[in-house]
Amino acid sequence: MTDPEQEIAALRTEIRGHDRLYHVEAAPVLTDLQYDRLLERLGRLEALHPQLVTPDSPTQRVGAGPVDSIHAVEHTVPMLSIDNTYSQEELAEYGARITKLLGDEPVEWVVELKIDGVAVSVTYEQGALTRAATRGDGRTGDDVTHNLRAVLGAPLRLVGDDVPELLEVRGEVYITNPDLVAINQRRSAAGEAPFANTRNLTAGTIKTLDPRVCAERRVRLFCHGVGAREGLRAETHMDFLADLGRWGLPPTPMVECFPTFEAATAHCETLIGRLHELDFEVDGLVLKVNRFDQRDRLGATSKSPRWLVAYKFEKYEALTRVKEIVVRVGKSGAVTPAAELEPVEIAGTTVSRVTLHNPEEIERKDVRVGDVVLVEKAGKIIPHVVRVEKHERGADSAPFVFPTHCPSCGAALVKDEGGVYIRCPNPNCPAQFAERLYYFASRSAMDIEGLGEKLVAQLIGAGLVARLGDVYRLTREQLVELERVGEKSAENLIAAIEGSKSRGLARVLNGLSIRHVGARVATALAEHFGSLEKLREADVDTIAEAPEAGPIIAQSVVDFCQSEAGAQTLDDLAGLGLDLTSPLRPADAPTGTGPLAGPLGGLTLVVTGTLARHTREEAQARIVAAGGKATSSVSKSTDYLLAGERAGSKLAKAIKLGVPVLTEEEFEAMFSAESAPEPTEIPQGP
Repeated sequence: MTDPEQEIAALRTEIRGHDRLYHVEAAPVLTDLQYDRLLERLGRLEALHPQLVTPDSPTQRVGAGPVDSIHAVEHTVPMLSIDNTYSQEELAEYGARITKLLGDEPVEWVVELKIDGVAVSVTYEQGALTRAATRGDGRTGDDVTHNLRAVLGAPLRLVGDDVPELLEVRGEVYITNPDLVAINQRRSAAGEAPFANTRNLTAGTIKTLDPRVCAERRVRLFCHGVGAREGLRAETHMDFLADLGRWGLPPTPMVECFPTFEAATAHCETLIGRLHELDFEVDGLVLKVNRFDQRDRLGATSKSPRWLVAYKFEKYEALTRVKEIVVRVGKSGAVTPAAELEPVEIAGTTVSRVTLHNPEEIERKDVRVGDVVLVEKAGKIIPHVVRVEKHERGADSAPFVFPTHCPSCGAALVKDEGGVYIRCPNPNCPAQFAERLYYFASRSAMDIEGLGEKLVAQLIGAGLVARLGDVYRLTREQLVELERVGEKSAENLIAAIEGSKSRGLARVLNGLSIRHVGARVATALAEHFGSLEKLREADVDTIAEAPEAGPIIAQSVVDFCQSEAGAQTLDDLAGLGLDLTSPLRPADAPTGTGPLAGPLGGLTLVVTGTLARHTREEAQARIVAAGGKATSSVSKSTDYLLAGERAGSKLAKAIKLGVPVLTEEEFEAMFSAESAPEPTEIPQGP
């Protein structure tokens, strides 16, 4: 006969292992039913042998019942607040302060999501959960141990043989958007008012007296910091997060570490653009010094640690209704769904369409025609659907069925291997070609002024343009026959098309819409090979060695050049007299984000206002080609501001910070003078 004590111990170990797989690794190996059966088996054994029940058993999450009251407890280590920044300029100023404090030491920076929930500390002694408290005023908080025991992802006992004797974990409890949707559906069916948002619901739930409410609402935990500890071996934040995962605690997701502050801040904008992927709310990002010894030397003010900062962004939300779900075929063949909305104003702009990104997102959020949806705009990113208010959904609602064939050419759609995007594989697809032609004429590519989206549709519809090279065969007589194209407009467009022939190889490569090849990669390839002929002769290995390339980009370039459609396009453009050459990059010139040798080498410039001789994109491209760095915002690290007419707030900020302001004439002089010009004197503001 099996020893009950041994079986109970084995079941507890097995269940804790599955908890870790589910909440930390997001890789469960059991179905919910299989997991529940393990838990039921453990419960039955403990009922037969009550003397073997322990407080840290997985069956004891909810405890005996409600507590009588919640009382205040003092934090062993104060839970200080975090300093906030609201712009890249403020972030840069913070980074400069840390550099000054640590001197020339290399500093690694961690970027984390700032979860919009309720801050808590959870204490483990000898591996067992002994206390949990809200942040409160930072010195004292509410004892919510009874509820933390019911929180998903908060183990009652840590797993592993190397857990610290004492570990106070700092984290955030939260409720996901899908769980809020389910809660509101139940409340609506019961005739109760729905909850407005996840944060307020979490704040109310974590302080309830009955832990069964916390369990029913599926409150969860993410961990991101440490307070009191004894026996912790980690020397960096990244190592600490890895340890948390091994012990069964869920670290904050999507965390990355960078070798410089500049790289970390650049990543922030990328991360903000991925908010639509999350099923929980965030209200900013947090940047932290990775090494604990550097944190100790930086210390803290009376309010906040110096070794971390929050990068917060304003979030604006509005409810509206989905009128239709449409799909659009892009220049690379990607078929992207979008929701057409009843127009709604968010942060001063009218939003009538939001991208739904891919079929998985539609399925995950369960977006349907007729749904009431919460649309959010955070920072400067494109608005996205946060969640569907399913309690508002009609009985006749039906799931959206993603098309299996291209809506333009009828080709069977294919899914990226290992990816989420669905594409039309037909290179001759009319919709793809229209998008490629529109991009080919855009400012970042061939910059053919006047060849906009509507005219592109007219040219293709009239049969005047069937491939990119046909643009250069257009005549004034053909154009004036089109609707709303007059003599003057036709002449201007022909002149713009002719002028685009001299843009050079980098612009042509960017305009071809080769997969994975954008403006930056196109410039690097052009400067490395010097001519289209040399690039077409190169094999995958040779291209992969070029700056900014690598094997994936190299294979994509070779595939395009060797394909029938690609080869025909390149031959056609070469025969039409386009400049398909580029100055070679000096062999000793650095690549990537570093400055190049040139008259603007090492200088950072910002372009603003309306220029007489250049578009902003042309001026920025010229800055980069001359070895400078073109950025979008003015800060103390900006060397010059190139200001045209109607310069606005950037000019005002440059004046305030004492950044030299250039006229367009002075900017031109920088390319021939031995030294930088004296900038135009601008009166200082009050």
